[in-house]
Amino acid sequence: MENISTVAELKEAIHLLEEQKSAHLQEMRENFSLTWEKFQPANLIKTSMKEIGSSPYLFNNIFNVTLGLVAGFLSKRALMIGRSNNKSRKLLGLILQLGITNLVVYAPNAIKSLVQNILSKREKEIKSE
Repeated sequence: MENISTVAELKEAIHLLEEQKSAHLQEMRENFSLTWEKFQPANLIKTSMKEIGSSPYLFNNIFNVTLGLVAGFLSKRALMIGRSNNKSRKLLGLILQLGITNLVVYAPNAIKSLVQNILSKREKEIKSE
């Protein structure tokens, strides 16, 4: 700033500074409002869900884990091991469930190729008959 020598220049400088202060205060209020809106729980959940939906890698991981858990649970129930009173059968069922869950979660491509091979062999058998 230049040196102020008259009262009119002083008033003008004060007026400019007050306008700058007002503009900065308005900008701070807008930024605070945007930040407040962004960090509300509903908006955090909404943003997270959009990220999950837009990321195919994350979606595939969640899908594979869910599929693994369901497959393990169903395999245990299909063998009726979960309803047994025998502790060794329950332990065997738990190990089976854990094994199938891990197989489905960590090797989904191997399972997919195995199922495709079985289906292609079946189709060839049907065509040859």
